[in-house]
Amino acid sequence: MKVIKIGTRESRLAVIQAEMTADYIRKNCKEITPELVKMKTTGDKILNKTLDKVGGKGLFVKELDTALLEKRSDISVHSLKDVPMEVAQELPLLGFSKREDPRDVLVLPKGVESIDKTLPLGCSSARRIIQLRKLFPDMEVKSVRGNVLTRLEKLDRGEYSALILAAAGLKRLGLEERINRYFTTEEMIPAAGQGILAVQGRQGEDYSWLTEFFDEESTYCALAERSFVHTLNGGCSSPIAAYAVIKEGELQLTGLYATEGSMDYVTGKITGSPGKAKELGKKLAEQLKDIKSGE
Repeated sequence: MKVIKIGTRESRLAVIQAEMTADYIRKNCKEITPELVKMKTTGDKILNKTLDKVGGKGLFVKELDTALLEKRSDISVHSLKDVPMEVAQELPLLGFSKREDPRDVLVLPKGVESIDKTLPLGCSSARRIIQLRKLFPDMEVKSVRGNVLTRLEKLDRGEYSALILAAAGLKRLGLEERINRYFTTEEMIPAAGQGILAVQGRQGEDYSWLTEFFDEESTYCALAERSFVHTLNGGCSSPIAAYAVIKEGELQLTGLYATEGSMDYVTGKITGSPGKAKELGKKLAEQLKDIKSGE
């Protein structure tokens, strides 16, 4: 029996996501035994600074990459939105899972039914912060770090009036009942890859046994969204958003672009063939860059 070691962060959400891949292997690859290798990443350890001050979300994958390179793990499972736009050639992204709910949501403290405007909104994402200015123009936004459960503890202790989180993470944690409001993808354009899992492996190895885990529609959407962000030289913590959906055979990509440090942003849409996902992402990014530079 072949053992496949799956590298994952040790947070409960990350482990649940890695287990989704492990469950697929158990059901569909009878000759393989999956085994989780849990580790704490630099991004999990540094909680007193916002991500843009300490190197971006790439800090959540650094240790997992090292484990792959050193063959202490065979694959890594990531939230795609945490994966840097530049991926090492020797550690390719093998594919993308079916997408969970891509929306952002509002979460209130336990037992509370309305927002206390004397307390700040908890949010550390530049992408979310600039969009919150339109949704809650009269409220302070304060950084909140830590995994989802840690953030919820801070919320319930009364440190924040509400949190802005990803619906996907709460649903995977079985905490959907904590959601007070879903923002539409027009109100709050999601992060590139939000709700999608990425599986990463080593160059030159055979991963054909994972093929059926990957989702074609998610793949096209992921390629378009990441191409958009990459063209704008944006990291995972940049004030850039991208969300693609396939309807009636056409890929529609919505993008948001703001320059670093700016609260003013532009948005746009583009539609085309899913097979040209990367080209569509690049084209929309260049269009928004031209609009921003002409302001």
